[in-house]
Amino acid sequence: MTQSKPRRKKLAKKLLHKYRLVILNEDTFEERLSFRLNRLNVFVVGTSFAVFLIALTTILIAFTPLREYIPGYSSTALKRQVADLTYKADSLEQVLGANDRYITNVRKILTGEVSPEEIGGDTPGDSLSPEDRPDPSGVDLSPGKEDLALREEVAMEDKYNLMGSAMSEVDFVLFPPVSGAISNEYNLEEKHFAVDITGVSGTPVKAVADGIVIFAEWTVDTGYVCIIEHSFGLISVYKHNGSLSKSQGDLVKAGEVIGTMGNTGELTTGPHLHLELWSNGYPVNPTDYIDFD
Repeated sequence: MTQSKPRRKKLAKKLLHKYRLVILNEDTFEERLSFRLNRLNVFVVGTSFAVFLIALTTILIAFTPLREYIPGYSSTALKRQVADLTYKADSLEQVLGANDRYITNVRKILTGEVSPEEIGGDTPGDSLSPEDRPDPSGVDLSPGKEDLALREEVAMEDKYNLMGSAMSEVDFVLFPPVSGAISNEYNLEEKHFAVDITGVSGTPVKAVADGIVIFAEWTVDTGYVCIIEHSFGLISVYKHNGSLSKSQGDLVKAGEVIGTMGNTGELTTGPHLHLELWSNGYPVNPTDYIDFD
């Protein structure tokens, strides 16, 4: 205990010992500035300056754009760019998937690879044999009084529904692409999802409705083929054309010439137009919507 007191006094004496810091002119030795200091003052001032410098550096890094110049620190702009690219990549993936499904459907239309299940026909695994199926001839299909009253009510509503009338016209009235006799009817059982209209080579072939050309190329089996996408999920297909006057991406109007009738492709027996109509991915009978006479 007696030894610690002299040590403390000696340490305090060293810390509080006065020194003079003098700044002189080197040539004239004239005194410019002088400071009276001790070790304790120098330690306090140095420590305070270091703390201030550390605090200032921390503030600059945390709250100013200077932090972006630090190696390994990602910038705000880079983070925003990464987020945008991630969003775009996700959107492109969805669009690519939709395009793949669309191209698959178009390929099925061109090659005729449509299973009976996809078009609502009879399936090979039908659970009922022909003998066990009910005879529809014995069923009374005549409308009852309530049915007739409901039909009357709906007819009155449609009479004053202008929008419904416009939609019906678009859905069921199409422009005939050519006029002529039908040589081959629409037949689901034989997977002939079209009608063949005979005519003279060079006869103009017209679009059945407004739309955009999504395919206009030559194929080995069906010659010059044109596919047009219309509103309400409708697609029209024109095969065995002699020539095409429209290209992919062209906009067409109902009744506008898209090519000429011909006899092209290996699967043809003479000049005719092979016309297909597809609604939301399912084939429909063109004669239900078009008058070819």
